[in-house]
Parts: sequence; structure tokens; C-alpha cells
Amino acid sequence: MSCRHSGSSIRTDELRLGMNDERPSSMTGGRSDPRHCMVVHAYYPLTETRVQRQAETLVNAGYAVDVVCLRDRGERAQELYRGVAIHRLPVHLEKSNMWRQLLSYLHFLVRAAVRLTELHLRHPYRSVQIHNLPDFLVFCALVPKLQRVPIILDLHDLMPEFFDGRFGPGRLRLLARLIRWQERLACRFADHVITVSEHWRRALIQRGVAEDKCSVIMNVADESIFKRRRMGPPARREFRLIYHGTVTHRYGLDLAIQAVGLVRDEIPEIRLTILGTGDHRPALVELRRRLGLEAYVELRDEYLLAEDLPEVILSADLGIVPYRNDAFTDGVVPTKLMEYAILGVPSIAARTTAIEAYFRDAMVEFFNPGDAEDLARCLRELGGNPQRRAELARRSRNFTRRYNWSSIGADYVALVKGLPGRSSSPENGSGLRLTSLKESEEK
Repeated sequence: MSCRHSGSSIRTDELRLGMNDERPSSMTGGRSDPRHCMVVHAYYPLTETRVQRQAETLVNAGYAVDVVCLRDRGERAQELYRGVAIHRLPVHLEKSNMWRQLLSYLHFLVRAAVRLTELHLRHPYRSVQIHNLPDFLVFCALVPKLQRVPIILDLHDLMPEFFDGRFGPGRLRLLARLIRWQERLACRFADHVITVSEHWRRALIQRGVAEDKCSVIMNVADESIFKRRRMGPPARREFRLIYHGTVTHRYGLDLAIQAVGLVRDEIPEIRLTILGTGDHRPALVELRRRLGLEAYVELRDEYLLAEDLPEVILSADLGIVPYRNDAFTDGVVPTKLMEYAILGVPSIAARTTAIEAYFRDAMVEFFNPGDAEDLARCLRELGGNPQRRAELARRSRNFTRRYNWSSIGADYVALVKGLPGRSSSPENGSGLRLTSLKESEEK
């Protein structure tokens, strides 16, 4: 799952940029600029750094970009932020139960289809990009599709794996089949499919997506925001750990709290900050109380803009990604690990297939997923060994040299420009496929 930044009380009227600029979308670029629209069932820009990074990269490449998204309380219906025209629809994010979430998806699908059609008929788009979840949101682009506008389906998460990871394989079989069926239809409808890791790209190909129709755009950190800094010796005595992102059971944050409880007598200066919100937060509050760790574990229920994260991350000695291993998390490449890498912050992470494939020679100390005792072992080894932490931090350059937004962002722009459709030349073709993990390692 593309890792979203943690929940917050910060609202759009508090954003530092774009506050007084409410120009309509037609003014986000010249009339001759290519136009691109993104649709996402999420709040923008606070909770979708992947969408924000792609949108702003296209703006810098000369595109006029619109984003159609949810509207939270206190947010403006229309706004221009960092060159991107935002169109917010009166639909709220609903995750209290599966059926309400489905109704929220359907409500947004209808409203997004109407808004996208209106915007397209007013000033036609050169391309349209739909971000999941859900996959079937891609059908809101029916009118542009009928007018031969290329449609990109951006699969942040694979819904069959997401469903199996949440409910377990073999559960709710009819619904599971429907989820697989709608994924197949959505991928067929789209002109090109992109996802976040080679692991998931291969899964999509095995499920019938053509190789030349499927590319990887990783959730790497934006170098213009996440910059490595030379740090002086710490003035504090604490050993600080940081997790930022969604707070849910599959991400194993209860394991992190248990591990802190196991080592607090040996490392009394240990401090864990969990920056995020989600359905598992009440359980973490109770676990912290039951283990008597109020002085050791901080739970910050807030959102932060991407540009505010580096300062928080750099205040820590160690990042932590304590995922459990299931059908979903096994293929996730966490954005937070890439942000730790580019900032030179060493990390402890679960040894899942995707994480190990991308970070095995980088700055990660691995533990067995779901094993609080093994996570505690890593804390003991790194807590008393600053030389080992410094070595892991140095090795983070192995990752950032290979995977960085300067090159991946350029590949993304080339993909969007290269899609055939309205006013496109035949030589652009549809055979564009970005470099796979294996090919990258062979170069």
C-alpha cells in the first residue's frame, strides 16, 4: 500500500502555500498546455503524497493539472495549491465498516464522473489518471475514454491482496471474487496500469494484464523536500524511534509497543513516537496503558504535510516499520522507508518479500514479521551500538542512488506524454514499460 502520511487537525486553510489563489482550473496553465486530470478518493494534498508528487511533477513539466478529490470539513471546494487546481467533492472518507466504505466509494464514483465530464467538456484533457482504492473508480472516466483520451489506472494497492490481508484468504468468498472481477475489468478499461512495486507488477501480469501495459512508479521520497542534513552530536540522552503513517493492525504497531516494553529496563532512555491515525489507535492507547508505557510511547494523532516531515524524522535515531506479514503487506514497499533512506536515518523493518527485495543492501535491520521478541532483539543490538546505526545510515545511499524521484519522476512524465490518444502521434505507441527491479539491478 502506498503509505499515506498520518492523520491531523491541520486543515487546508492552514496550508502555507496557495491560500489566496483560487483561480479556476483553466488558469493553471496556458490554453495550449497539455491538460491532465487525476481522480482520487482521498483528501488532497494532506493524505496523498503520491498523488501530490506526481501532480506537481507534471505541473513542472508544463502540464495544467486538475485533481478531483474528497472534501473534508473546513476545506474549500476549489483551490490552487502549488500549481495544481483542486476540485473537492462533498463526500467524506468513511471507514467505520466495509459497507459504509463501499457506499462512500459509489457516492464518490457518481460525483467524480459528473465533475470529470464537466471539466473535460469545458477544456479537454490530454490524459486522465485514476488512483485506487477502489479500482472501479476508473469508470468515472467513461466520457473521456469514449473520446479517445488515454486513461491511466494507478494501483496504489492491489485490492484482492488488500481484502485477503484484512479478512484472511478464503473468507467472504463471493465478495472476494467480485473484487478480483472488478480489478480485471478496471485494468481492461484502462489504457495503461501503473503500480508501486515490481512485486505487484508481476502479480498483475500473472492475472492477465499485458506486460507492455503495466509499469512501476515507486513511492520514492521527493528530494526537493526530503534532504539529507549533516547532524551534530545529539544534545539529548534518549534513544528515539519514529513511525509515521496509517495506524492499523496489519502494520504491527502493537508489536513495536510490546518490544519497547521488553527492553525498557535495559534501555531506559528508549522513546517511541507513533505519528498517525487509524482504526487501531484506541487499541494502542489501551496497550500502552496496560504495559505502563505512557512515559515511553507517544501517540500523536495528526496529519503532517510532506514538507513538515523531515524535521520530525530527523529528530529520531531510528525509523521503525513493524509490519505483520500477510497477502497485502508482503508486497508493500513502504514510502516511509524511502523517506528514512533519503534522510540517512537507519531503520528496523519486517522481512517481507517486497521490503527485502528493495532494501536488502540498504539501511535496514530486519526482524521476523509478527515477532515482538525478535523486534526487541534488534532494539537491543542497535540501541547500544551507534556505530552500527551509522553504518546502516551510510548504506542508505545504496538505495537512493538506485531509486530516486529525479529519475522515476522523469520516467513518469515520459509515460504520461507517451500514451497514445487524442492528438498523439503513432510513433508514441503503447509499448512503454518502465525499468523493472531486475533490470535496474542489472544496469
